[in-house]
Amino acid sequence: MTLRTVIVAGEPSGDLLAGRVIEGLRARTRRLELAGIGGPAMQAAGLQAWHSMDALSVFGYVDALRRAPGLIRTWRHTRRQAIAFRPDIFIGVDAPDFNLRLEEQLRRHGIPTVHFVGPSIWAWRYERIHQIRRAVSHMLVLFPFEVDLYQREGIPVTYVGHPLAELIPMQADRAAARKFLQISDDVRVLALMPGSRASEIRLLAPRFLQAVQHLQEQDPDLHVLVPMVNPARRQQFESLLAQYAIRQCRVLIHPLNGALSAATETARHPGATHQPARPSSAAPSWPVAWHAMAAADAVLVASGTATLEAALFKRPMVISYVLSPWMRRIMAWKSGQQAPSLPWVGLPNILEREFVVPELLQEAASPQALAQATWAALTDKALIERVTERFTHLHQSLDRDTPQLAARAILEVCHGA
Repeated sequence: MTLRTVIVAGEPSGDLLAGRVIEGLRARTRRLELAGIGGPAMQAAGLQAWHSMDALSVFGYVDALRRAPGLIRTWRHTRRQAIAFRPDIFIGVDAPDFNLRLEEQLRRHGIPTVHFVGPSIWAWRYERIHQIRRAVSHMLVLFPFEVDLYQREGIPVTYVGHPLAELIPMQADRAAARKFLQISDDVRVLALMPGSRASEIRLLAPRFLQAVQHLQEQDPDLHVLVPMVNPARRQQFESLLAQYAIRQCRVLIHPLNGALSAATETARHPGATHQPARPSSAAPSWPVAWHAMAAADAVLVASGTATLEAALFKRPMVISYVLSPWMRRIMAWKSGQQAPSLPWVGLPNILEREFVVPELLQEAASPQALAQATWAALTDKALIERVTERFTHLHQSLDRDTPQLAARAILEVCHGA
């Protein structure tokens, strides 16, 4: 029997998650017919793509508004195609603004729906729970604490773990990462991660670079690794870097397909050392940011998924974020909240339910404060030991057989429909 499946993902992270789900389904069903929207991982798994994943990839509210007409056309076409396809199941992977609306429509047509990756209603816009209840036959969630939330609201839910916890080793080899990046074992290394969006780099990178200046006054040999998501963001960062006297700073290239580029480069800056890297024989498919975190002693990072990655690499970190006044007003208007409903914004702290690592946000994110907190992350042995222990337990709690757990839940929904 063929399992006819429509699956939609709208970001590179969602494409990777969906690829893992498809892997689990193929292990449990003989024939799988796939259609929908996805990227390279999903298409390699046999997806008949109605649209490119790029059609759904937006970066912030301004980009979403600018692209609204195209997004609406894509949504309407996908709805028509999905209804005509008559799938046994629809799987929406993240992209809640697109997928929840689509799931609500499809469920009205008798199509069971599974949504993978719960929206962060535990922090923003809890009222979305009513739409989720209408739209979703079954939720698949990444974090254990989400289970109680959905059960309390009467929504079927399965905790499937976080795929990153499977992919990132429990004990990353710092020495191997440094050998790959041609960095000495006896120097301090900081991974500097000011975000993947232009607005994040514009607002955070100058503060981060000024913090590095303070840090290099204390350790002139401090090495800095800056992974960038694409050439445009690299160029933006390097234009800022040219304004600061930073030594031993290397900008690493993160290609769009997630594989490590052989063209990894240093920043074009008089103080930067030129040491071109070569593809790693140990983990050639790793994003270059993972190599940077594996090599680092500590991470200065913008709030987002990278904070969870740093935690899984067991690295002490300082989390920061800055929004422009205009963006703060937009977020408050869209969410109806002036601030998140939790005291934490970083995923490691949210998961641990306390400030395991510092968060310096908005006005608190001064270069001096960032430098002070980062210096502690680099040098305080008791802090490093405590964070390593907490993040090891966190990693263990998130490490599940995600493809098999997700596939089992999806097939149970199909059989119960």
